[in-house]
Amino acid sequence: MESAGEYDYIIVGAGTAGCVLANRLTKDKKAKVLLIEAGGKDDYIWIHIPVGYLYCIGNPRTDWLFKTEPDAGLGGRSLVYPRGKVLGGSSSINGMIYMRGQSHDYDRWAEATGDPSWAWDKVLPIFMRSEDHHAGASDEHGVGGEWRVEKQRLSWEILDAFRDAAEQSGIPKTADFNRGDNAGCAYFEVNQKRGIRWNTAKAFLRPIALRPNLTIMTGCHVERLLIQNGVVGKVCRGVEFTGGGTAYRALARRETLLTAGAIGSPQLLQLSGIGPAALLHGLGVGVQVDLAGVGENLQDHLQLRMIYKVAGARTLNTTSAGWFGKMKIGLEYAMFQSGPMSMAPSQLGAFARSTPAQATPDLEYHVQPLSLERFGEPLHAFPAFTASVCNLRPTSRGHVRIAGVDSYAAARITPNYLSTAEDRTTAAAALRLTRRIVAAPALARFSPEEFRPGIGYSTEEELAQAAGLIGTTIFHPVGTCRMGRVDDPNAVVDSALRVIGVGGLRVVDASVMPFITSGNTNAPTLMIAEKAAALIAAAWV
Repeated sequence: MESAGEYDYIIVGAGTAGCVLANRLTKDKKAKVLLIEAGGKDDYIWIHIPVGYLYCIGNPRTDWLFKTEPDAGLGGRSLVYPRGKVLGGSSSINGMIYMRGQSHDYDRWAEATGDPSWAWDKVLPIFMRSEDHHAGASDEHGVGGEWRVEKQRLSWEILDAFRDAAEQSGIPKTADFNRGDNAGCAYFEVNQKRGIRWNTAKAFLRPIALRPNLTIMTGCHVERLLIQNGVVGKVCRGVEFTGGGTAYRALARRETLLTAGAIGSPQLLQLSGIGPAALLHGLGVGVQVDLAGVGENLQDHLQLRMIYKVAGARTLNTTSAGWFGKMKIGLEYAMFQSGPMSMAPSQLGAFARSTPAQATPDLEYHVQPLSLERFGEPLHAFPAFTASVCNLRPTSRGHVRIAGVDSYAAARITPNYLSTAEDRTTAAAALRLTRRIVAAPALARFSPEEFRPGIGYSTEEELAQAAGLIGTTIFHPVGTCRMGRVDDPNAVVDSALRVIGVGGLRVVDASVMPFITSGNTNAPTLMIAEKAAALIAAAWV
């Protein structure tokens, strides 16, 4: 095994959190940092064209190609589970939606951890620190940061009508989803720069690529953490990894920072002997630290994709049909970086309550001027739109567990969607609300006709069944290394993101969220990394 050197900090994973940490920690010229990424460089053209997510998800060049275990809540279906395998991680293949979540989410984190620094009023300035918002500086938004936030560069009549229909159904129009109260309906803001995807590799890595205290290694697979006995317990000394057919060992003088995401981070901890003792013993993995919560508490947003045929409306189904339509779309993007090729996967959003009893919105809509049976298949031949709705605060919990000692084998991902009565009730309410919106006067001129799941599903039980048939992930896995109080038997990291029972090791990614945020999860992950970087820098003596 060859030595890859000794560093102050080793960062495992160059996704959203890893890119931010590399940028912030190397500002200190005396800090030597190694950033290790299993994927390649973000030089694939379809990463940067917004519609290119269609060619990045399901592509082994950019996607880990995970799949879930068959899920009883989805009628036994297994889902594709995209995760970015490239510099920038999932920010290179995601929907580009900038969404912080609601103030209640972070106040809940503060309560769960006993640490008031995670409360909304404390994390808002951290969000703003890295932000470059199109509307300029305000009490809620920052400018001059690395993370560009822009308006979308197109609109659709059918989506404008849906927004009017939502207002007629009691969901008011709003101008900004990111002020702590998401209630309302608006076009999403996106992480783009003049119609081009703005991923974290561009934002945080490229400007610092020549810093002499940063080493970036791509195409390198971390197999395990080096856990040893320290003076007062276990200590992480670094990592072992392979790259180009060579086995390497890298040592960390201060800390190893695990930023491999909600699937990769618990997998690597378990492979290294940190996790539920019974699971590890059963697979022949030597137990270093018995942490019951590693890989547990998996949460995700299940989107219920309701499809409506329409008449007299322009949708992408028909606009992109035929070579002339495709050429026109391509020319518009080539000349102006606008039009359908600049589209995020979802353009219009809405936040609503499943029942009046909800204190804050618990449903999020992603509305699209297109439809298809499932991701990766062609668009339908008829004009249609899709109104996807998800439960923002699911009570179902799943898990991520290694299948054996092979670090190259995919972990077993078991989301357990719709496994609680509360989630099934909320799903049924979400489908009923969508029908009320679509039946509102603003959409009447388009004669919407429900195509999926179909009007045959009407009772509470039938609607819950329909949710399982049309439900799919919206790609927001979190929580599998959740933070909590150090005396919480199910916590994996403390409120400073230090792994409980192991010195010199932190987890810094979406896996540390104790509860999923009320919205898309990329921006919160970036904030977590910003906060962690400040904590780590403050600990330097």
